[in-house]
Amino acid sequence: MNLLSGHSKLRLAAMGALCAAAVGCTTPRADNTPSYTSTMARPVPTDVYPRIEGKLPAAAPQMTNEEAASLSSKLSALSARRASGAISEAEYRRRLAELNALAEHHGADTLNEIRN
Repeated sequence: MNLLSGHSKLRLAAMGALCAAAVGCTTPRADNTPSYTSTMARPVPTDVYPRIEGKLPAAAPQMTNEEAASLSSKLSALSARRASGAISEAEYRRRLAELNALAEHHGADTLNEIRN
């Protein structure tokens, strides 16, 4: 007695072929060698938690409180002069464009300075 009809056998054969093809499409294993050399590796103690606190060195010197206060007072004075009409709108826009250009290019300029 035949339990599967011809259509079912065809469907079963197609599923088997699909599974066989899927097995052949697996991604090869990646090379698990570390990207560092043995001279860069340090022994890591396994019986303690890693120390993640501590002070990291800054990429650039931090702004001092005096520099921050000076910059804040300059910006406040510029805002007050604009509000009182002491400087023209054109002068305000010029200074604003200057500050925006500085903000836009400062990161790239600083990075180039660090690299050179």
